[in-house]
Amino acid sequence: MVNILLAEGCDDIFDDGKVITILDQACGTGGMLSTGFNFIKRFNPSADIRLFGQEINPESYAMCMAEMLIKGQNAENIRYQDTMKADCFPDTKMRFVIENPPFGTAWGGKDAGEGVELAVIEEHKKGFDGRFGAGLPSTSDMQLLFIQSAIDKMDDKLGRAAIIENGSPLFTGGTSSGESQIRRYLLKNDLIEAIIALPTDLFYNTGIATYIWILSKNKRNERKGKIQLIDASGIYHKLRKALGNKKNEISPE
Repeated sequence: MVNILLAEGCDDIFDDGKVITILDQACGTGGMLSTGFNFIKRFNPSADIRLFGQEINPESYAMCMAEMLIKGQNAENIRYQDTMKADCFPDTKMRFVIENPPFGTAWGGKDAGEGVELAVIEEHKKGFDGRFGAGLPSTSDMQLLFIQSAIDKMDDKLGRAAIIENGSPLFTGGTSSGESQIRRYLLKNDLIEAIIALPTDLFYNTGIATYIWILSKNKRNERKGKIQLIDASGIYHKLRKALGNKKNEISPE
């Protein structure tokens, strides 16, 4: 995911001593943050990479914290917090946001976590002074809320994001629905750079079709007003032995 983000428009990250902020709002055990750190360090060993994360699962949070401390990161930048309830870093804009938020998890109704629905509604009432100004999707799925929150966190001049989603944010909701209003906002403000369709059976815990949304506030002139759609669903090789739901893998080549 990080190599996709660095493919173009990111020449500034190679500057000596460059401060680079990376956020994962559903950081789990910190795997994506660690990968981002290692990848950028390979290309710019002098970079000052600062990792930020929020995680709701206590065991995953503890493992992530341990990993970040080993890497010499600031413990204050890894928080045990539900991203739907709060942004733990309101005064920090991020150069990169990389995340794989939960699929089909409710933010409202009886299946939502305690206090989540009220927190989301109160944040929405702030309009674009809050994180969810573009609209609220169906209460059964918070993926489009994560996308809005990522946009809010992205640096206003250089911010880019790579977010793994399932197919739901692409097509759910009628023309007057919250989902459609959010997509309309993304298109009107030219925030989507590309959407990449990935192979199925790529992840350990799900075999469904997934997509990478590339969001950018830093589009090159020739990309402005356009979205690149990439069908990478056939670019993979089979593993010799399945690992959970993971049967396919994308090779470096």
